[in-house]
Amino acid sequence: MTPIDLLWAVPREGGSAGAIFVFQMVLIVAIFYFLLLRPQAKEKQRHAEMLAAVKKGDEIVTNGGIIGKVVHVEEGRLTVRTGENTRITVDRTRIAGVLNVKGEVQAE
Repeated sequence: MTPIDLLWAVPREGGSAGAIFVFQMVLIVAIFYFLLLRPQAKEKQRHAEMLAAVKKGDEIVTNGGIIGKVVHVEEGRLTVRTGENTRITVDRTRIAGVLNVKGEVQAE
């Protein structure tokens, strides 16, 4: 009997319904972890590493769609030049990505 068969198994007379139920719950939790929680945690870690690596001179895009070049870096803030004379201060956590020379978000 495969694990998938056990998922839909109905206990027979005198069978261990509790064991099958526990197995089903463990299987559901494992599926939930590998399909939802683990990929989300990896993406969060990748984003944190990208934020830590932002430096002066990088071209970035914010979550709001603003594209600019970093001119000053502080602990939690970045000053970004968006035009010839326009500078804005952006919260570091609101950076969506760092752009490469072609203007595309860098793949890590």
